[in-house]
Amino acid sequence: MGEVISFISGKGGTGKTTLCAAIATCLAAEGKKVLCIDTDIGLRNLDISLGMADQPIIAFTDVLHGHYHLSDATEHPDLNDLFLLTAPVRTEEADIDPVAFGELLQEIRKEYDFCLIDSPAGIGSGFHLSTGYADRFVIVSTPDPASMRDAAHTAELLTLEKKDEVHLIVNRINPKLFPKMELTVDDIMDEVGLPLLGIVPDDQNVVLAASAGDALIFNESKGAAEACLRISRRLRGVPTRLMKL
Repeated sequence: MGEVISFISGKGGTGKTTLCAAIATCLAAEGKKVLCIDTDIGLRNLDISLGMADQPIIAFTDVLHGHYHLSDATEHPDLNDLFLLTAPVRTEEADIDPVAFGELLQEIRKEYDFCLIDSPAGIGSGFHLSTGYADRFVIVSTPDPASMRDAAHTAELLTLEKKDEVHLIVNRINPKLFPKMELTVDDIMDEVGLPLLGIVPDDQNVVLAASAGDALIFNESKGAAEACLRISRRLRGVPTRLMKL
């Protein structure tokens, strides 16, 4: 059976979608069959980060409603083991049946090694849809105080819902600023209260790859791309050290 991993953040602007896409491409590049689901209804962007913006992609709600089959998920043009279901544009989050979504995820577990869900930022109904039936949870935070506070609150909500297997990724780290901020990665872990899955440096190649319409790992092998490869291996249980900044 495959695993469903929900990528979430307490606030927007943490780079959650970019990381979800980059980690998914790393998993697929190393031989795992991966399905990505964008649940950010009305604000979908996962296709851009995956380098699939020009592809015709069906919404996960079309599968829920029986208009398409799971096998109709769009395949990545350069990675045979990577697929995407996007978010609907006009559907209201409250109109999606969470039980039916949970049943879809159970079907996905039988067909894929990993399903990565790109959740909407915040803790609204989209958050509950994305986390209600997932197996593991990755909270993405940046080093700034507001992001860390929101990440800690999000972690508390998952604890109240008796969710375990919750980990933290700290994104957009600028090591030159840490001494001036009197901050370390350990401080962030203590603030948020979660074990660390990975750290990702601030990297201009993330923007350049998106502008070129490419997945990050096709544009660069160092920096954020290397960090995401290390994180993908840690998700698979492969002993891998955190990236050195």
